[in-house]
Amino acid sequence: MVAVIKTGHSINRILNYNENKVKEGKAEFLSAVNYPIDTEKISFNQKLNLLLKQASLNENVRRNSVHISLNFDTSEKLSNEQLKEISESYMQKIGFGEQPYLLYQHFDAGHPHIHIVSLKVRSDGTRIDTNNIGRNQSEKARKEIEIDYSLVKAESMKTKPYEIRSAYSQKVQYGKSDSRRAIANVLDGVLNLYKYTSLAELNAVLQQYNVLADRGSEGSRVHKNKGLLYRILDEKGNTIGVPIKASVLYNKPTLKSIEERFAANEIARQTHKARVTNAIDLALLRHSKKPINTLVSALEKEGIKAVLRQNKDGIIYGLTYVDHRTKCVFNGSDLGKQYSAKGIHERCNHGDHVKTNEDPSHRYTTKHQELNSANNRKTQNSIKDILAGSNIDKLVDDLMQPTQASNHVPHQLKKNKKKKRKTVSNNS
Repeated sequence: MVAVIKTGHSINRILNYNENKVKEGKAEFLSAVNYPIDTEKISFNQKLNLLLKQASLNENVRRNSVHISLNFDTSEKLSNEQLKEISESYMQKIGFGEQPYLLYQHFDAGHPHIHIVSLKVRSDGTRIDTNNIGRNQSEKARKEIEIDYSLVKAESMKTKPYEIRSAYSQKVQYGKSDSRRAIANVLDGVLNLYKYTSLAELNAVLQQYNVLADRGSEGSRVHKNKGLLYRILDEKGNTIGVPIKASVLYNKPTLKSIEERFAANEIARQTHKARVTNAIDLALLRHSKKPINTLVSALEKEGIKAVLRQNKDGIIYGLTYVDHRTKCVFNGSDLGKQYSAKGIHERCNHGDHVKTNEDPSHRYTTKHQELNSANNRKTQNSIKDILAGSNIDKLVDDLMQPTQASNHVPHQLKKNKKKKRKTVSNNS
């Protein structure tokens, strides 16, 4: 079992998401727990109003909504009663047992899963602390429930935890659902979850769900007014259908609201840079002199999607990394020149096939920089020679071991300091 917990600003939004799934025949409402009304008789307004009324007891809690999905292995066939029992046990164990919550079973993915809608404000107005709840209370609860109900353990599930679909997001298919609602669902699952610092980085994520955030062509009315359009993409990445204005979507994903996230996202993603660069370096060590597609495939196994930006001639001019495990997005050049499109091509021995929009003023380096560059190339070639015919995995492990510098000097090599003899002058 894999548990995914998300908090948000809008109880209305997550409730509407689940209710719309029921209307589409892709979900079933199972129960309303800790509500004073029978599940069979409860209306949409009654579901919503109780949550909103309790949330209003503490208006200082800005992110007051809680949306949880419990995901099971494809081999498990669980009855509605079992799902209710599992959800009740889970909510008790993470400290939400007394909270009102709504339980839904969804059928829109390849694995069985349920969604739980609740809130962080207790009936006495106090706030439930959810800081590190996923790592602490949820992990403990998950492992206990897997034993109690003989469930497939998360570590051995056929689908890796980071590959399980978001509680909101799935690929948009034009014509199969209402475009406005489908785009809003994707944005719900991406905007608050991923850490991006530009519109291009955000699009690197959105395009995986067949959605594009478009500022319009430079000089257009949309671009001049700092507007934003959302478009649906087909499987080839071409836009299809009528664009949707950001202002008409209920979650108001405008350019201004997106740009306000950039500064906080930049700080939040810093600690996760090393994971991406290390994954790239190790992949290139294991697959040296291989096409860039080999690197892309190797990174996907680590939960990192390398998004290539190509022109109409198929020439790669940009590279963005989307780490689905840490939910961080990095433009290649932000990680360092060696991780940019040009740098990766050179490291894959395909440097002649890359074109960049490089500033001519940066083409020339000082003699000192050239010398350093030559020394670096010599060092890299030496490393390649060492790696040839070696067990790379073992060598990498050895190289990653910490080393300690020693300031110890053998006793025999220490020089004895001669003591200066004091001279006494007699002035008689």
